[in-house]
Amino acid sequence: MTYVVTENCIKCKYMDCVEVCPVDCFYEGENMLVIHPDECIDCGVCEPECPAEAIVPDSDEGAADWVAINKDYANKWPNITAKGTSPADADEWKDKPNKKQQLSANPGSGS
Repeated sequence: MTYVVTENCIKCKYMDCVEVCPVDCFYEGENMLVIHPDECIDCGVCEPECPAEAIVPDSDEGAADWVAINKDYANKWPNITAKGTSPADADEWKDKPNKKQQLSANPGSGS
């Protein structure tokens, strides 16, 4: 089992989860983070840190599509090991549903 980042992260990207990850398995896109499923050790410390409640176990209902998305983008986007600055409008996007179409394939800065 691993944890995955779901659509609640899109356009929020708070990055509190990055600070607590003991194995640095987060990767940064332009408007979302993902977890590399082959690097995640299933410790679960990231899940309660996410203000958007975007991190779930891969066994969670509805997580199947996100497992593939996390793996795909983790192999394309830069690794991130420290909390960066969230988007200025993150709070406006936090609880909005159906954000999957807003997902950008562009990588983040990785810093």
